[in-house]
Amino acid sequence: MAQLANLNGISETLPVLPRLPSIQKTRKRVSIIGCLGNKKDHDVLEQPLQTTRRLALGLASIALVGNNSSSGAALAQGNNGFWLDGPLPVPSADNKIANEETGTRSFLKNHLYMADIGTKGRKYRLKKYAFDLLAMADLIAQDTLNYVPKYLRLKSTFMYFDFDKVITAAPVTEKQPLTDLANRLFNTVEKLDGAVRRRNLSETETYYQDTTVILQEVMDRMA
Repeated sequence: MAQLANLNGISETLPVLPRLPSIQKTRKRVSIIGCLGNKKDHDVLEQPLQTTRRLALGLASIALVGNNSSSGAALAQGNNGFWLDGPLPVPSADNKIANEETGTRSFLKNHLYMADIGTKGRKYRLKKYAFDLLAMADLIAQDTLNYVPKYLRLKSTFMYFDFDKVITAAPVTEKQPLTDLANRLFNTVEKLDGAVRRRNLSETETYYQDTTVILQEVMDRMA
């Protein structure tokens, strides 16, 4: 009880804190005072900014097109074989690798552009396409025979004109052996192409086996 009395005495000696007046929180409402005007005035203010952006984009596009045009013209003037400024040229063979009876080859495809990749590049492509035709063995089947004609004609067309350019650039002592190799290859390819178009599986298998032997010779010669 004495302790409680002491506590009561302490509480009585403490000063009474004054009560603060209550503060009412009021929301400040911001009133927007603007000048009355037409919508046209607002559009006029934004119009120069929009015009500036459009002008900048337009100038940037013109600069890009101009740079591309100038670079394209430089490539065309350089005549590097990869840039064309006219219709696709029609390739032709100068050496005697065409069929003597028809004057052409039945497997040749039209409307193909062949870039000038040089003699070394053509030899590499001859070797690569010979390998691709050797890898075509899985397609020589009844259910996949319809995939062979386009693939065979595309590869053989490039090989035909590559062989012609390689023969032209070869030394005199190598021209005739290369010509004989090309004619043996393309004679068998013509027979293979005819059998595939007739969808004769047995003939296709026979002519393909004959073609693979010569394709291996091409790979060895162009190594």
